[in-house]
Amino acid sequence: MAAPTIAPAVRGHVILDLAPGPFTLAVTRDGVIRYRPRLVLEGLPSPGEIAPDATGYVAWATTPLFAEWTRLGAVTNGTTAVGEVAFDQFVIVVSAERDTAVTERTGVLVLRGGSPSTRIQPPDFLDFAVGLVGVERDRWAMAMDGHAGHAADDGWGMVPMPAGFAMLPAEMLLRPGVAPRRAATPVGRTVPTELVRLGDGDSLTLVAEPVRRRVHGIEQTVYAFNRQLPGPLLWVARGSTIHVRFENRLDMPSSVHWHGLRLDHRMDGSPPVSQPAVPPGGTFAYTVTFPDAGLYWYHPHVKEEMQQDLGLSGNIMVRGMPGLSAVDREEVLLLDDILIGDTGPVPYGEESATHALMGRFGNRFLVNGEPRAALPGRSGETIRLWFTNAANTRTFNLSVAGATLRLVAADMGAFPAPPHVESVVLAPAERYAVDVTLGGSGPWALVNRVRAIDHLMGRFVPQEDTLAIFAPGLAAFSPFHVEASGGAAVPLDVPVDAPEPAATPDLTLEFGLRTRDLPFVTSQMMRLDSAYFHPIEWSGTMPMMNWATSAEQAEWFVRDAATGRENHGAEFVVRRGERRVLRLVNLRNGLHAMQHPIHVHGQRFRVLAVNGVAPTTWAWKDTVLLPAGGTVDILVEFDNPGRWMLHCHIAEHVESGMMTTFVVEE
Repeated sequence: MAAPTIAPAVRGHVILDLAPGPFTLAVTRDGVIRYRPRLVLEGLPSPGEIAPDATGYVAWATTPLFAEWTRLGAVTNGTTAVGEVAFDQFVIVVSAERDTAVTERTGVLVLRGGSPSTRIQPPDFLDFAVGLVGVERDRWAMAMDGHAGHAADDGWGMVPMPAGFAMLPAEMLLRPGVAPRRAATPVGRTVPTELVRLGDGDSLTLVAEPVRRRVHGIEQTVYAFNRQLPGPLLWVARGSTIHVRFENRLDMPSSVHWHGLRLDHRMDGSPPVSQPAVPPGGTFAYTVTFPDAGLYWYHPHVKEEMQQDLGLSGNIMVRGMPGLSAVDREEVLLLDDILIGDTGPVPYGEESATHALMGRFGNRFLVNGEPRAALPGRSGETIRLWFTNAANTRTFNLSVAGATLRLVAADMGAFPAPPHVESVVLAPAERYAVDVTLGGSGPWALVNRVRAIDHLMGRFVPQEDTLAIFAPGLAAFSPFHVEASGGAAVPLDVPVDAPEPAATPDLTLEFGLRTRDLPFVTSQMMRLDSAYFHPIEWSGTMPMMNWATSAEQAEWFVRDAATGRENHGAEFVVRRGERRVLRLVNLRNGLHAMQHPIHVHGQRFRVLAVNGVAPTTWAWKDTVLLPAGGTVDILVEFDNPGRWMLHCHIAEHVESGMMTTFVVEE
């Protein structure tokens, strides 16, 4: 923070903690990050030395143009925690006031400092720094205002540009350095998703194959389990076992990973760790057990940036979760997005994954495989929405206007004290159950509200997309509309006592990026962007640079901080029954730091701290969102023996190397 000449001896800085909550990233319903600042000050003189009528000092937050002010609270020398800030870009000031209880600033400023997000630069500076002044701006037209641009004759077509965003001309020339790959020739058309109820010992066949469907007005080839998109919704009881015969009718190897289930490691479906990949025309017999109630899902673990994105995913509802109260009804909603360009779905990389920087953001949203779901709803009704994020990279920020939201369960268990929230932050592979009580007369919209970053113009842009509508008289979204849970809540499966958030971790894992052979414009733009990394990239606003960067150029890694070993070389060993604190550190010293949803196979954990601050509540999880530049401590129960994976669940990041393994020994 800078001091004026009136108080030259004053020094200070601000520590921007994320506001604590049930999620690892605290945001408003509009997607603005919520911070809880701590001011560290020294040299503040007696207030009367600054202004004759001043009795104390007050901290304030305001926008860079001083258009809106928020009182943070009284401060003194030393460290003071103050109130929340929820601006995209902001300035924190300290003033000498006649009364520290004032609600409007009138006193003399003694300190001022800008948030890191104010480092985003204006376009003239970007043009100059990248060396692109004078390049024709109307050449190589690409997608603007949501429309696709002119395709080159190389089989790729062109990726779309988000509406309202622009791009430097040199970026528009970028193309992937790998060959395009599209889905195989379809064998038929999709059929409606089925609800499949399975008892203990029952059997099921899952067939992965290419089929045709029409969505968003576009005929396209997708991959589907049993020709259903999403795949069959499996309905089982806690403690049961089923037998699944997987048949691969794709033109590439595949598998079925049973995400979140603590089953036998040989059944995990994670080649090459738990099994060889199933070749085209091959089969594999899975024995699937369900020791924990909750909402789980299944998807491939081979070239998943393509196979999963094309539709190979489905939910598993394991009934019998302790701690849930009765509601009027329940809906299971699997959220996804798809990327549609000028010639249809944008192809995937043949030799390696494209979109290796940020992951493949789609420009069309899907709920249970369909655009904009229509669901029944009436005023006063409480609906339990079970969310799964099956998108490759997109994190959702979900809210329902005119309704109250209560967060009741996470990946693998219920919250002991379900909090009310204004929105639900849902990272790839995460699941949450939310009780939504509809108020007013409706209709009610389920929306995704976020703040996209315009890297060229140096601004935050609000984006809002309606995913579903609730209204009286609409038909149920069968088969995802399921019977309501009833009965009184029963005792929770309470975790072991957790150490304090500041406890020394047993293992520290670092997550970062190395790049090679990037085009000049990409490397220079990324160097400029590295001045500030937002805790989360909500939207794909650098589509050309992202699309053109393959896994051969971007190496995402997991590193053991103590040994320096990386990825599979960083494998660690624990004994069955041990509880270990893992510290996950998202490095910001690379060209592009961004959030990572970290998934631990075959075990469960609880979040202890985010940047050293404990969350306000907990639930058992298998996937956690690690904000850019942040640190998350988790307490893992290593109760399930075998060799397992730990990786980022952004599909393009795991395809680019961000994966390690661990062994739980008997």
